[in-house]
Amino acid sequence: MSSKLDIKRIIISRTDAIGDVILTLPVCGLIKKYYPEAKVIFLGRTYTEAIINCCEFVDEFVNVDEILCLDDASAIAKLKALNADTLIHVFPNKRIAQFARKAKIKNRIGTANRLYHWGNVNKLVKLSRKNSTLHESQLNCKLLSPLGINSVPTLQELTNFIGFTKISSLNNFSSELLDPARTNIILHPKSNASAREWSLGNYKALIDLLSPEKYKIFISGTDKEKIILSDWIKTLPLHVIDITGKFSLEEFISFISKAQFLVAASTGPLHIAAAIGIGAIGIYPPIKPMHPGRWKPIGKKANYVCIDKLCNNCRNDPHQCLCMDKVAALEVAKLLVN
Repeated sequence: MSSKLDIKRIIISRTDAIGDVILTLPVCGLIKKYYPEAKVIFLGRTYTEAIINCCEFVDEFVNVDEILCLDDASAIAKLKALNADTLIHVFPNKRIAQFARKAKIKNRIGTANRLYHWGNVNKLVKLSRKNSTLHESQLNCKLLSPLGINSVPTLQELTNFIGFTKISSLNNFSSELLDPARTNIILHPKSNASAREWSLGNYKALIDLLSPEKYKIFISGTDKEKIILSDWIKTLPLHVIDITGKFSLEEFISFISKAQFLVAASTGPLHIAAAIGIGAIGIYPPIKPMHPGRWKPIGKKANYVCIDKLCNNCRNDPHQCLCMDKVAALEVAKLLVN
């Protein structure tokens, strides 16, 4: 590590989806390693607050949605009141970049390939996500170089910096759903169109491979996904339990923490399961930049399945991915062993 800056309060700005936020948490852990006295403030969206609050390396959550709905002067004042000396734009946002400059935050770090960062960011990092062979979590760590943190940890090392430990206790209703005598598996078939999805037919084939004497299976999803999945769920065996739309995000995190496995495409719940440390099994297409090399789950028991080929045939058709469909249910079932 090169010379350190005088950092007391640092804002991490990652204002997008759940999975992206989780893959940014190791940045917070690394900052705490090298700057143990610094306070880490996470600037995130309303719906990711429950995720950020689970991280032991974050001292404060600030809701960016509340800032962006203000007039410019009030938004700048809100940022200034945080008394931060450093802000890292992990997910670039033009208005936040402008507000941070006008709030006179001393160290403003961001990538050099955003035009609006020139003039608003005073510590530019040359970083191309599109052409990199690094994982998303490692790319995020590259933004720490202006702080003197120049080494990029391996994915195995990064699992030690996630810090996803502040998880609420499971309520009695949720606890009673789980079976301590069987392996509890959560299947999360949909992704809110954020990823290529394994077909419902393949999920049904996986269910058929799992003995009801050994496995208890749950189908999870949002309120919106509950409507999409309802007819399909009615066709499933009786030992499969529908939990779509039943939990808040905080409750769902607690429920995941008590299961043994979660199976999903590259979506938020998969990364939650990986961060918690249960068996997170991701199903991925071999298409850059969606492939597991960039987006696989990171965790002590995380794994993934992807067919062994490089394919771009389905790049422009998000509704049907033949390479996802070719992932055999048996290959996923082989990973569902305690």
